[in-house]
Amino acid sequence: MRVAAVDCGTNSVRLLIADISDDTLTEVERRMEIVRLGQGVDRTGRLAADALERTFGAMRGYRKLIDQHGAVRTRVVATSATRDAANRDEFVAGVREIFGVDPEVVTGSEEAELSFTGATRGLVRLSPETEHPQGPMPPYLVVDIGGGSTEFVLGSAHAEAALSVDIGCVRLTERHLRDAGDPPSEAALEAVTADIEDALDKVTEAVPVERAHTLVGLAGSVTTVAGIVLDLPEYDSARIHHARIDAEQVHEVTRRLLAMTHGERAAIPVMHPGRVDVIGVGALILDRIVRRFAFSQVVVSEHDILDGIAWSLI
Repeated sequence: MRVAAVDCGTNSVRLLIADISDDTLTEVERRMEIVRLGQGVDRTGRLAADALERTFGAMRGYRKLIDQHGAVRTRVVATSATRDAANRDEFVAGVREIFGVDPEVVTGSEEAELSFTGATRGLVRLSPETEHPQGPMPPYLVVDIGGGSTEFVLGSAHAEAALSVDIGCVRLTERHLRDAGDPPSEAALEAVTADIEDALDKVTEAVPVERAHTLVGLAGSVTTVAGIVLDLPEYDSARIHHARIDAEQVHEVTRRLLAMTHGERAAIPVMHPGRVDVIGVGALILDRIVRRFAFSQVVVSEHDILDGIAWSLI
């Protein structure tokens, strides 16, 4: 069955067209555009008109691809920004006009379940007796660092505990670093860190993180950090997918990013232009998670909520 999954997050809107048969997902088309739908939502409580138009423009292009490839089922999922917006009806109406289906403004727990499915369905633990290195071991803690929120999901074959917290690279950048200088001041970074640590307190109460053997990191902040660690000459999803990044590498890249100017970050080969001003906070969220829960490494996944949405269509 050929399906189309659309994930509209706070920072980006993404498309996956895939063929699914038995237990195999074969990618046909995968696209991503930075639209910053969540621009100003934390401050105003509303989706900005220009942010809506950027998002609808990307979606119109996606609809053409869906028609060209002949997908028979489409699901559109919207996450943190639209949950928070007073005028989300405008967003719903626009999506309905473009795709002919309503977007599902999922709850944080639903978002977490989809992310877990997408991230872990392709993880296979290899036997240590083989010539291959030991694969990622369950239980997994899947962490999806988005623009407006971050999802934490613990599980093995299925999600067993989950929590969504309102720390994301766009939300915290807008809240604390908008006027903090470039690079940001120590005071501004302390304010960001305090918000992250408060959120991690909630995670500790709701999710038994101590049970996890493997940290699996999702979304653009994590994959960008991985690309920097791997010193790639350009963004290469095949190299990044299932890469293992040591904790010390996460700490070092985070330190470097937070000390850089906007221009220096923009010059990094793997950096998407739409991520330049929020990558420092995204990396800091990952860094604090690794430190707080004492993980020695993070397994990076290019498969995430988008793949989970596709799997949900069969």
